[in-house]
Amino acid sequence: MQNIARLGFLIPPGNPNTEGEVIKMARPEFSVHFTRMVAFGETGSLLGQDERNQSQIDHLDENLALMKLVKPSVVAMAHTANSYTLGKDGEAKLVDRLQKEFDVPFITAFGSVVTALRQIGVNNIAFGTPYSEQNTLRCKNLLEQYGFNIVSFGNLPGVKNIYDETPERAGQLMKQVDAAGADAIFVSGVGMPTIDALEKAEASLGKPIISSIAATMWNSLRIAGIKSNIQGYGSLLAGKYH
Repeated sequence: MQNIARLGFLIPPGNPNTEGEVIKMARPEFSVHFTRMVAFGETGSLLGQDERNQSQIDHLDENLALMKLVKPSVVAMAHTANSYTLGKDGEAKLVDRLQKEFDVPFITAFGSVVTALRQIGVNNIAFGTPYSEQNTLRCKNLLEQYGFNIVSFGNLPGVKNIYDETPERAGQLMKQVDAAGADAIFVSGVGMPTIDALEKAEASLGKPIISSIAATMWNSLRIAGIKSNIQGYGSLLAGKYH
C-alpha cells in the first residue's frame, strides 16, 4: 500500500462542524486525522471564550504528543480565536517552541489566513466574524499588525452559539462586510460552517474570499507538499493562486 501524507487537525472539544468540512475537502492522495483540544464550559458560546481559548493553549503539548503518534506531515490548530488570545508575538513563540519540541510542522488557522492572503497578493481586506465585538476588534488589530489594511469589518448579528450557524449565514456575513475598496474578504471562525458558501459568494461579489478552515486546509496541503486542487470550495483551494 502506498504511503500517503497525513494531515493533523486539533479541534475545539465542542465543535461539531469542522471535521465534516475537512472530510468533505479530503482527497485520496492524503488522509486527515483529528484530536480534540481541552476546554470546558458552554461550547460555542461568546461568553467565556477567552477562558476556553487559554485552556486549549495550555494543553497543546498533550495534543501534539497524541497527534504525533500517527506520524503527520503537518499539524494545524484549527481554531482562529486562539490566535486572538495569544497575540502576534505569543503565537510566534508558541509555534516555534512546539515545532522544536515535537519535530513536526505546526501551523495555526490565523497564520494560515495570513499566508493565504499574502499568496493571493492582496493588502486591502474586509473581514467578518461570528464573535463578540471584543474578539472582532482583536482580529482587526492582529490583521493590522501583519500589515493588512482593513477597509471594512463586522460581526454577524444575532449569534447565540457559533456552532449553530449555517453556510447561508456565513454567506450573509461575506456580503455584509464587503466594500468597494476591499481586494479580498476573510471570514474568521473555524467552528462556523463556511466552505459551502465560498464559491457562490466569490461569484456574486467578484473577489477572492477565504475562510479560516479553507486557509488552514490550503496551508496544510502546501506544507505537506501535496499538489491537490480541491474544486467547489473557492478559488484558493481550487489552485488559482499557486
